[in-house]
Amino acid sequence: MKVIQRYFTAEITRSVLFALAAFLALFAFFEMMGQLEQVGRNGYKLQQAVLYVVMGLPGNVYELMPTAVLIGTIYTLSQLAARSEFTIMRVSSMSTGMAAKVLARIGIGFAVLTILFGELIAPKATEWAEKLKLQAQGASLSSQFRSGMWAKDVIKDNGLEGSVTGSRFINIQAVQPDGRIEGVRLYELDNDFHMARMVTAKSGVYQGNHQWTLSEVTQSDFTGGKERKITEPVKTVRLGEVKLTSEVTPEILSVLFADPDRMSAYDLRAYTKHLEANNQRTDRYEIAFWKKIVYPLSIFVMMALALPFAYLHFRAGGVSLKIFTGIMIGVCFQLINSLFSHLGLLNTWPAFITAALPSLLFMVLAVGALWWVERN
Repeated sequence: MKVIQRYFTAEITRSVLFALAAFLALFAFFEMMGQLEQVGRNGYKLQQAVLYVVMGLPGNVYELMPTAVLIGTIYTLSQLAARSEFTIMRVSSMSTGMAAKVLARIGIGFAVLTILFGELIAPKATEWAEKLKLQAQGASLSSQFRSGMWAKDVIKDNGLEGSVTGSRFINIQAVQPDGRIEGVRLYELDNDFHMARMVTAKSGVYQGNHQWTLSEVTQSDFTGGKERKITEPVKTVRLGEVKLTSEVTPEILSVLFADPDRMSAYDLRAYTKHLEANNQRTDRYEIAFWKKIVYPLSIFVMMALALPFAYLHFRAGGVSLKIFTGIMIGVCFQLINSLFSHLGLLNTWPAFITAALPSLLFMVLAVGALWWVERN
């Protein structure tokens, strides 16, 4: 059995890597075509466009891994069946269960590789690629809203500790690639939601440990709370620099511009906790988090879907037909996976069910296909 395990591992790994390389080349080509339209604008050079495309490939590896595993496994099993090798293995007492165990052991390696790209390599590479492009074009991150981007924070007695004394709404016009923020407005409210203070600053620099330094600050204090009269004056002072303690960090700000599907599960969980602490909706990020947890398991689903193809025999065009079928199944899986994310968000389905249901449906399909080939 060890010989069969090594043989299957070598053949399937080779086929999966070939399929993955073909997909990556195709995606890189189309992405490069899109980047060529921007080359020459605002100092954006061809070599920077190429580097941007290359740094986006780890994200494509993560997204395409289940489909590549499906196609590579189907090709390998189809070749074994066409050469009657799989038939000989079955005659030599290799049952369907044993074949499934062999594929499952191979799938563990691909699942670990998927986790590695999804949690460590792809998020960082995507972040660096966006920073590279912004720096090359001399641009900054800005919200799709005319008023800029918004974030919510809580105010506590002793910075990040102590009891909550109010809430703070943060409005930022732009975030530079180096993390510096520009056009800052802070609206601070007390626990009764009465305006307590408004702060405007030209820019802000993050110092670490949840500390910001705001420069060219104008601070307006509204005293009196709910007892304050309209005729009471507002105390306004101009300051050079002001230290601000906030739970909002550059990492949290970058989340507002990032695609949740390209973020790591760790970052998604941290941002979800921040939203929960500020009584904001977390549905989109919870679904993305559970998709990150479930997605590596889809490798085993794809392996299970590929196994029935080893039992199907065609006299002509067998391998090509099976590969085409595998591509269609892989495309359908990606489409249904994305579709259920939107359906779950619209219908407020539980995040775990929304993320796991596509894989469960395809696993049922795989089990049904195995039952059919066993009966026939």
